[in-house]
Amino acid sequence: MRDDLPRSMSFGGRRRWRRALLWAALVMLMLVAQTLLVALTVSYESSRAQEQAEETATLVAAEIRQRAQLVLQGLQALHRRHGDRTAWQTEASALLQTHREMVRIERRDTGLRINDAADSPYRDPLFSRWPRAEMDLETEVACASARRTMSPVFSRSQFVPQHNGLGLEVVDVCVPLQEAGQLVGFGVASIALTALLDELRAPEFTRRHELSFVEADGTRLARSGAVRGAGVYVADRVVDLAGTSLQLRVDAVDRRPSLIPNLATALVLGLSLGLFAVVLLLVRDARRRARAEEALAEALAFRRAMEDSLITGLRARDRDGRIVYVNPAFCAMVGFSMQELQQATEPPYWPPEHVPLYRRRQADRLSPGAIAEPAREGYETLFMRKNGERFPVMVYEAPLVDRSGQHTGWMSAVVDLSAQRKVEDLSRQQQERLQATARLASVGEMASLLSHELNQPLAAIASYAAGSLNLLDDAPAPDALPPDELNGMLRQGLQRIAEQAERAGRVIKSVHDFVRRRHQAHEVIAADALIESVLPLVRLQARKSGARIELDVVQPVPRLKIDRTMVEQVLLNLARNGLQAMESDATPLERRVLTLRVRVVQGRWAAFSVIDAGPGIAPDIGQKLFTPFFTTRSEGMGLGLSLCRTVIEQHGGAIDFEPQGDGGTAFRFTLPLAPTRAEVMA
Repeated sequence: MRDDLPRSMSFGGRRRWRRALLWAALVMLMLVAQTLLVALTVSYESSRAQEQAEETATLVAAEIRQRAQLVLQGLQALHRRHGDRTAWQTEASALLQTHREMVRIERRDTGLRINDAADSPYRDPLFSRWPRAEMDLETEVACASARRTMSPVFSRSQFVPQHNGLGLEVVDVCVPLQEAGQLVGFGVASIALTALLDELRAPEFTRRHELSFVEADGTRLARSGAVRGAGVYVADRVVDLAGTSLQLRVDAVDRRPSLIPNLATALVLGLSLGLFAVVLLLVRDARRRARAEEALAEALAFRRAMEDSLITGLRARDRDGRIVYVNPAFCAMVGFSMQELQQATEPPYWPPEHVPLYRRRQADRLSPGAIAEPAREGYETLFMRKNGERFPVMVYEAPLVDRSGQHTGWMSAVVDLSAQRKVEDLSRQQQERLQATARLASVGEMASLLSHELNQPLAAIASYAAGSLNLLDDAPAPDALPPDELNGMLRQGLQRIAEQAERAGRVIKSVHDFVRRRHQAHEVIAADALIESVLPLVRLQARKSGARIELDVVQPVPRLKIDRTMVEQVLLNLARNGLQAMESDATPLERRVLTLRVRVVQGRWAAFSVIDAGPGIAPDIGQKLFTPFFTTRSEGMGLGLSLCRTVIEQHGGAIDFEPQGDGGTAFRFTLPLAPTRAEVMA
């Protein structure tokens, strides 16, 4: 019994706490319901007051447009008395008595001169203090528009001062008068905006609302009503009239509703509705749950449709490395079905020769101490299709995190790089062919130089060979040279023949090496070795133009990591362009010097400069110099400098040119230096 008593007391205490929590929840729900009911009541009254203001504004705007129409009809009726001045004055006075918003009526001729005028009997004449001639600008503008359209036009509002120190805001309306289809004059009426508001037929408009015309910035032009608006419930309407528009503002006198008059009713209604609040909340919760489940199903269907439409493979793995999900794109990529991938203990798309490496990499990635950070950069690897075909892929991985923040696995996005690799191979082959074509074109242009250069050693070889043969033919003669002297001269001739043959061979070999060189990976090469490789071909052009080649290479010589073949093409193109620029008569022979200069800039770039002493480059030509197919030579194709810029930019450098102070042009391009051993070790 002693053991059971504490248990029963503990159970009863838990029940009482549970019941107290339920009552507290019920009371809180009632308080919330009552508060919401009061708030809704206040909001309802506010919206009703605003709606009443909006409705009043609509009715007043319609009433103003109607009265404006009546004014126009009255003015048009006066046209029947156009020739009878007495009758016109009588009817104009009657019209002013009927429409108190009109304070003046004028009859004007076609030149806008006033023939007759009548003022309202209910107020002082409108233009008694300020001459009409000085307040006629807006009226003339309106009549000019009415003349063009042959229809009534209202002018913009204007302020007319009065004797009482105040004034009136008036709008003039100009009505064209016609007889037999011809314009005979104009009827002009001045309408006071304050009187227009005062003459509204419905008194309820001004009983609970202040009516006013305002400017676009809110400045009041005219008002009507015995009360001032509270500025809480305001409605604006634009009253469109022919030729102008007025902005009407309706300001209710009502202020925001207070809680005191509505609190008792809200409490009674809240207490009566509080008993149903829990049931309503449960019903609402059930509906929300159903909607949430439906939304979840739609989201899952949408996600599945989105994943099925992707061409990128998706793969999800748990913390043990087993595949738990793949999308159709991944299955099509590797050739295995989802069931085969989920049932396999080890991914079947791993190539057998790389399985040990992939095991270690997966173990490192899935180890408990691995950092579960999103991978910003992917890694490239090799997968195997079901038919045994290997193909490259790019894998981007990110951690899978559940709703509680626990790392449950990895999600991978896999991109097949097979098509990209084919395109890159095709592009590389095309670029190699383009390079070979460019080199052949360069050598073709230098064919005449080669023939001239080879003629000298070949002529020397022929001369030495003929001399040697002559010596041999004269050997049996009585006056022939002694054998020792003859042998010496023959040896000297043969040595000269060998030297000239070697010279010709060097020329042919330099051209042969340049033409046959293929694209290779970037290699480390010294700057002077790069220049020496193209120097034989440059000297061929220099001999033809009578120019000298000067080298200015900084010490120690910088080492570069570049595509040697392409950079040689750049150097050759720039050097040949500089030599051709100095072939004209404008450059004397003593100034024909081509300088190849190498400097180190900013500690990590090598700057090559090819400087000539030619006539320079005109500014209009310099703007298009690197444009493909632009050339100033009749036999050129316009691809040399464009190709140079492409090659230098592919290396991360830049190419440009600048004029020299004493004439000539310097082309300058930069190439990255090769990393030092310390940088590589770091």
